[in-house]
Amino acid sequence: MLNPCGPGPSIIYRDRRMNRAAVHLAAGGEAAVFTSRSPNKETPNEDVAAIVPCDGDTCVLIVADGMGGHSAGEVASLMAVREMVLAINEALRQQFMLRIGIINGFERANEAVQAMGIGSGTTLAVVEITKDEVRPYHAGDSVVLVVGSRGKIKLETTSHSPVGFGLAAGFLNSKEAMEHAERHVILNAVGSASMRIEIGSAIRLAARDTVLLASDGLTDNVTIQEAIDRIRSGKIEESVNELTSLAVQRMGSPGEGRPSKPDDLTVLLFRRQSG
Repeated sequence: MLNPCGPGPSIIYRDRRMNRAAVHLAAGGEAAVFTSRSPNKETPNEDVAAIVPCDGDTCVLIVADGMGGHSAGEVASLMAVREMVLAINEALRQQFMLRIGIINGFERANEAVQAMGIGSGTTLAVVEITKDEVRPYHAGDSVVLVVGSRGKIKLETTSHSPVGFGLAAGFLNSKEAMEHAERHVILNAVGSASMRIEIGSAIRLAARDTVLLASDGLTDNVTIQEAIDRIRSGKIEESVNELTSLAVQRMGSPGEGRPSKPDDLTVLLFRRQSG
């Protein structure tokens, strides 16, 4: 069932235990959201996802992952997303460029999380979608991926981690990266005095391109190629359900040669309809 998401209030998913994706109409396309806590814990889901409608052709998508092992990660991720939403809406009201609102959102989120004073942190991945362009912004290791309908990667962010940089430089392959002992070390996050915002170039968004944002609950359990195979085409809701089912299955069933790392899992998929 489709949920309308035109210009109006933002939609925020926090501390959820979803079994299936929810689909919203946004920016002339569809956005499918799935988020659930790790299957082997009773503490809150530290991931947060949000859809921020701007106008009929424009929206902002957000995924935040409270840093595991830190105090109140779920509070940090929710605070970061709320500050981002407030900054975006403020920029829209003042008729500023959307990019200004997003950058302000990162800075406000960083200040707010630091002000908690308990060492909390969170990743923050943001995508600005206009009628024919997409631009990523991120801090941390939550991934942004844009693929064409035939599976061609048009955009993939680099995780701000030793393993992420090693993978991008070609020193590690995907299998080695997923099995690396330091794969959870993050070098950049919201809540750090040295936080930096990585802003990607705007790229053209074709009619059937798919945009994916995800926490590392996905990328620690599913390879990028496995994700692409499931999201490049077909109904967006089914794509998310198939992808997240695979990730959850891997979390609960370690096998030789297969990744398995139980964690909170969030996937946010967007595709503009053709025509």
